[in-house]
Amino acid sequence: MVDHVRAVWQVSIRRACRALPVERSTYHYRSRRTGQAGLIKRIKEIAETRMRYGYRRIHVLLKREGWNVNPKRIYRLYKELGLQLRNKTPKRRVKAKLRDDRRPATRTNEIWAMDFVHDQLATGRKLRVLTIVDTFSRFSPGLDVRFNFRGADVVEVLEQIGAAHGFPASIRVDQGTEFVSRDLDLWAYQRGVTLDFSRPGKPTDNAFIESFNGKFRTECLNAHWFMSLPDAREKVEAWRREYNELRPHSAIGNKTPISLVNRPPACSPR
Repeated sequence: MVDHVRAVWQVSIRRACRALPVERSTYHYRSRRTGQAGLIKRIKEIAETRMRYGYRRIHVLLKREGWNVNPKRIYRLYKELGLQLRNKTPKRRVKAKLRDDRRPATRTNEIWAMDFVHDQLATGRKLRVLTIVDTFSRFSPGLDVRFNFRGADVVEVLEQIGAAHGFPASIRVDQGTEFVSRDLDLWAYQRGVTLDFSRPGKPTDNAFIESFNGKFRTECLNAHWFMSLPDAREKVEAWRREYNELRPHSAIGNKTPISLVNRPPACSPR
């Protein structure tokens, strides 16, 4: 504003400040704050290596390293970066990933996504279907139908599928009871698989399985009556084979998911 008055009326800084009025010290003030790129980078590095550290502990580490920053500034940057801690991990959760940039998969068996879908028999008895999909190829290595699932049951299914197709490096899951169980965590630790948990109330964190489940419900569950558990398993498995081997998938160039299985990374659908 001062510069505008000076340009229009051709007056000195003193007269322009007096007319507005504005203190001349305010006009001459220049911020001494340095850029925040280095600080932001260091905060992210600490958060990635110490996933359960909040902004207060990060502030302590920064002070030890010689950063002369106010904790309120660390809190503001911490929130802007989306690093707020969500929920505490259960004891012995050693193969959990709670905060990550979610890079896309570049090969098969790098990242799987897993979830449950609910349906019922013609008699009204409830069914649960464990759905699994490879996020790179969109190949579904298994769909398991049961009346009930426990953590041990999920481990049993994963062992069977892994023996046939190999084990993934990471599995994206929500925080359902079966997925946060000690059985699944111990299995993941023994197999070297990382459990990548989505945030509560954020289904978009596991968008691949949500998309797959939508297709599965529309094309299979809503299209059939299930007379018994064996009947449901037979029809679900028939749909899985058709999905993998015949159904074109627009996200991978209208190819079939099985065509990308065991392909080299250069054939990435992205």
